[in-house]
Amino acid sequence: MRFLVLLAVLPVVVLLIYIYTKDRIQKEPIKKLIVAFLGGILAIPLTLGLVSIIRSFYHSDTVFYSSFWEAGIPEELAKFLIFMIFIWRSKYFDEYFDGIVYAVFIGLGFACVENIMYVLGNDTFEQAVEVGKMRAILSVPAHFLFGVIMGYYLALAKFGKSKIFNLMLALLIPVFFHGAFDFLLIFCSGIDDTIAYIVFYGVFIILDIFMWIFAMKKVKKLSYMTDIQHNNSIFKDIFKIH
Repeated sequence: MRFLVLLAVLPVVVLLIYIYTKDRIQKEPIKKLIVAFLGGILAIPLTLGLVSIIRSFYHSDTVFYSSFWEAGIPEELAKFLIFMIFIWRSKYFDEYFDGIVYAVFIGLGFACVENIMYVLGNDTFEQAVEVGKMRAILSVPAHFLFGVIMGYYLALAKFGKSKIFNLMLALLIPVFFHGAFDFLLIFCSGIDDTIAYIVFYGVFIILDIFMWIFAMKKVKKLSYMTDIQHNNSIFKDIFKIH
């Protein structure tokens, strides 16, 4: 039991530490990061509520429906709402890179509980280990990437121009990637034809690699923009003194 919980939680911890260390200039308060992480956990019942509302209007047994309408849309919307409620107006959200840090902590709070539920929800220890290993490679990092992308556009909305446009992108782009990720993964699991499986799984791998490249570019760009923002702040303080 302890081993399975550790297996489910460890990839979350690794990615949390990674993004925390990337915030080089001004570390976020631990208490606020805990709030963001717990907010991610709170996004789970919020997601279930959103799914219930969606089902009351529209329901389908298709892979597209389960991927987008029961996963991508409600999960990313829930995380977006948690960010807006607990982080957006916070005095600690004062630098570009903070957007990525807080969005990732929210996303991984969600992923942590979800991962524990999936790993412990298996009938045998062997099945649980296999699920844990696969989710450590795919699902948990995916939530990390969705958080990076959402946080990037939220930061642009907070400190840059085109606020409404960037807020829309902060929701729509993670929804698209999340839905496409789940769609290809679920679709591949139901394919019997070997050639078709290779083709669609290849598309899935390409999507995953593209998300990593896309997200890491956002991390690098916001890190650079935060450096500029910090230096400009120092210059303003110097001019105020003189």
